[in-house]
Amino acid sequence: MTAQPASTFSAPLTAISTTNAPGAVGPYSQAVRTGDLLFVSGQLPIDPATGVFALGGIGAETTQSLRNAEAILLEAGTSLDNVVKTTVLVTDLADFAEINAAYGAVFTGPVQPARAAYQVAALPMGARVEVELVAACRPVDSVEETSRA
Repeated sequence: MTAQPASTFSAPLTAISTTNAPGAVGPYSQAVRTGDLLFVSGQLPIDPATGVFALGGIGAETTQSLRNAEAILLEAGTSLDNVVKTTVLVTDLADFAEINAAYGAVFTGPVQPARAAYQVAALPMGARVEVELVAACRPVDSVEETSRA
């Protein structure tokens, strides 16, 4: 199969953003939708109301990162129930049990997303955890029909 240039793809790229999650800390989108998939950029544990990291330890930070991602999902018309894949980046795998507990409290649906987790040397702004995800979305036509109803 020969790769096609991006200009020939039929699914447009749409940037998704919301003020209910922290703004991007660089030249990228909070999320990008293409077709029936939404790619959410890595979310730091920044409380969008205060602009600072969530207080209460690594579990609270993980929960905040996931809530930020959830706000972006909702803006795009989807939800945590439609997440198919997550990537969790942590600066210390010794924190993994607490991170896993917070993660499990958020993802409670019947099908858990696929997941990868990596320890990294550092994260932006000195964060200890970052979560990115991929979610399924309704076809654009049905989102438009729903918003017209």
